[in-house]
Amino acid sequence: MNNKEKGDFGEVIARKYLEDKGIHIIALNYRIKTGEIDIISSLDDEIIFVEVKSRNNVRYGYPAEAVNYKKIKKILNTANYYISQNNLHDKKVRFDVIEVYLNEKKINHVENAF
Repeated sequence: MNNKEKGDFGEVIARKYLEDKGIHIIALNYRIKTGEIDIISSLDDEIIFVEVKSRNNVRYGYPAEAVNYKKIKKILNTANYYISQNNLHDKKVRFDVIEVYLNEKKINHVENAF
């Protein structure tokens, strides 16, 4: 499985995980010119922007470590655009990271990651 396939598979697993927790999926792979958000979801009155990182193992670091300052800045800019375009200024917002460990078939959900 190449990196793109791993990422896509991890996003499917993360989406199912969120849905099983009762979280409503609004959009998948929301893209604008300056960035992308893997999953946009909601729970009650809160909008949740989710970055999914998938790895076979931790040999090269934990998945969440790949969400660096540059990636966070892109996610924040993309989220601000989404909020503005959809007039969601009155909603609570949070940014999560979901780590998917493919070999272990394990998920680590980091709420309010940044």
